[in-house]
Amino acid sequence: PRPTPRQPAAGLGRSVRREDLWVRGGRVVDPEKLFFDERRVADEQRDCGGRILAPGFIDVQINGGFGVDFSKATEDVGSGVALVARRLLSHGVTSFCPTLITSPPEIYHKVLPQIPVKSGGPHGAGVLAGVHLEGPFISREKRGAHPEAHLRSFEANAFHDVLATYGPLDNVRIVTLAPELGRSHEVIQALTARGICVSVGHSVADLQAAEQAVRSGASFITHLFNAMLPFHHRDPGIVGLLTSDQLPPGRCIFYGMIADGIHTNAAALRIAHRAHPQGLVLVTDAVPALGLGNGRHTLGQQEVEVDGLMAHVAGTKTLCGSIAPMDVCVRYFLQATGCSVETALEAASLHPAQLLGLDKHKGSLEFGADADFVVLDEALCVQATYISGELVWQAEDARP
Repeated sequence: PRPTPRQPAAGLGRSVRREDLWVRGGRVVDPEKLFFDERRVADEQRDCGGRILAPGFIDVQINGGFGVDFSKATEDVGSGVALVARRLLSHGVTSFCPTLITSPPEIYHKVLPQIPVKSGGPHGAGVLAGVHLEGPFISREKRGAHPEAHLRSFEANAFHDVLATYGPLDNVRIVTLAPELGRSHEVIQALTARGICVSVGHSVADLQAAEQAVRSGASFITHLFNAMLPFHHRDPGIVGLLTSDQLPPGRCIFYGMIADGIHTNAAALRIAHRAHPQGLVLVTDAVPALGLGNGRHTLGQQEVEVDGLMAHVAGTKTLCGSIAPMDVCVRYFLQATGCSVETALEAASLHPAQLLGLDKHKGSLEFGADADFVVLDEALCVQATYISGELVWQAEDARP
């Protein structure tokens, strides 16, 4: 059998407790069953010095990073995705959904076939569920940083328009659209029938339209509060989905939050979290400028200017994504909301796994789950990242 790392201070289940984490064949195993059924002890033991072990982070909205722009049709898109996948390991990310913003159809047709869906490993974080397509079927009024020239609406044969725009959807896992667009509900039904998660966002939808979208199959909200109508007490709009009583029984609506200290005020983070904690999914919405510092960079068909922690469409005051990696978002969310460590970690692991229907294998350290986990110090800074039980990244000061 493969060596079985023994990890103290493991975050098993949905609480942090002092346990050994047993891994075999890339999965978390039950040590009692292993001992009593096979009379086995660990082949290999590793002492993590009382640090926290948590499920690997999952980022379902990331536009690029480290100079790689997922919305650009380069000669070798796959190598750019691979570079980002490697660099994300240092931030505790073990799975992600490469995200394309509004682009012309030829970009989707060139880029999407070059993004493989594959498991993570020493080569980098995994593209396990597929790609997130944010636009172009969104509101002009709430387009944010999406280029207006490439926005589209649904025509008479709505789903045909989707296929003509994107291509065959073979590796697509999430589509963000504005539910107030005509024929959007038939598109939502067609996408969800294919197992694709539909997210509402970049929208001027009122609450009634948002509720209808959920009844049609939508299950996610793209970066809550951003690029949507502000909350109003007589019609709370998309934000009202967090406490709506008009959703199908047993349905959980998930919502993304960019916890970078820029996109969402700490008070708004607290309001959303207290209203619907089990649906909160931390996303970075990171742009290609992630990790590069100040200066001019790209995002799809336009230029982006980065100054400190701000990324704007060049020459405007329009925010265009974040330059904060996932581990920074987890720490800010914890500090801003005063939630428990477990809650902050679940928002970056269990909840996105549940959204994508991967929670039997990802997002937890339950027995049988894939052994994708991150080693954190008390300040929740990443010390090491493991995928399938194998060490794939380690901080310099954490090496023996």
